[in-house]
Amino acid sequence: MRPYEQRFPWNLDWNLLRTFMVVVEQKSITKAADFLGLKQPTVSAALKRLEEITGHKLIVRKPNQFRVTRAGDILYYECSTIFGSVSQLPSLLDRGEDELRGHITLVVASHVVCPQFDEVLAQYARLHDKVTFSISVADSEEIVSRVGQNRASFGVCLVNNSAETLDAEILYREYFALYCGPNHRLFRQKDIDVAELIGEPSVSFQTEVEGGALEPVANLRARVQAATRWHGVSSNLVEVRRMIVANIGIGALPVHVARRDVERGLLYQLPPYENLPLVDVFLVSNPKRRASDAEAEFLRLCTERIFSLPLSERTFK
Repeated sequence: MRPYEQRFPWNLDWNLLRTFMVVVEQKSITKAADFLGLKQPTVSAALKRLEEITGHKLIVRKPNQFRVTRAGDILYYECSTIFGSVSQLPSLLDRGEDELRGHITLVVASHVVCPQFDEVLAQYARLHDKVTFSISVADSEEIVSRVGQNRASFGVCLVNNSAETLDAEILYREYFALYCGPNHRLFRQKDIDVAELIGEPSVSFQTEVEGGALEPVANLRARVQAATRWHGVSSNLVEVRRMIVANIGIGALPVHVARRDVERGLLYQLPPYENLPLVDVFLVSNPKRRASDAEAEFLRLCTERIFSLPLSERTFK
């Protein structure tokens, strides 16, 4: 290592990394200051000092512009990894206790409905009441990022090529169908011809893109020749459902998730009814993460109670 590289970790104030990470995530100096309970000039000075220490411009700030540079992206990834490693320390230190202790961080996609997964959570809570949980909701891309950066124990999400470095096991499968809301002209109509959906306004998930995890769902909308330009988009299933009910457009939802709203008269299934797209939902973990005893036990229980079941028993129609 060059002398500069040898001195760098000793000269660096680690609090600057934490501040920088929050600035990137909040996309604003002002918001980061509020989040950290600091004054804006303090955060600005910390960012400037970090840029001087690293010798790189990390964030471009101009009126109506906030952009993280390539060097900033690299540093943010490493900061997140450091944060994830440090956050594991309490659970790792709990290994010396007689009872299983620790904390499990789950990040899940919106509206995950899997009875077997809920049963594992319930059983785990009964067996190990000293272990705590935190569960947050994010889009699948963010979940993969957090797990990859060691900032979460496990993720439950859709998976594409961005998760190649992670371990991913199919948690369950779900079929998607098209639905309309109660104010739609086809609501509760019988014998609907698929041709009636040609050019129909639609709403979609952000991951309904070519090569994305929900590309099969986009193909379903294409099959009925719905309008190519969507009228609404969201990464959150609850918000996609809201837009369908509000008649912003027809849209696709998991059949087993929409069933209750169909029974309540809030949604109505549209054709086609055959050859519906099948989407896999995964439990993802980071093989490079040094799992705590609590995390290892949770994964063992998932393997025993979920992954040992035939996939047919974890496929919801």
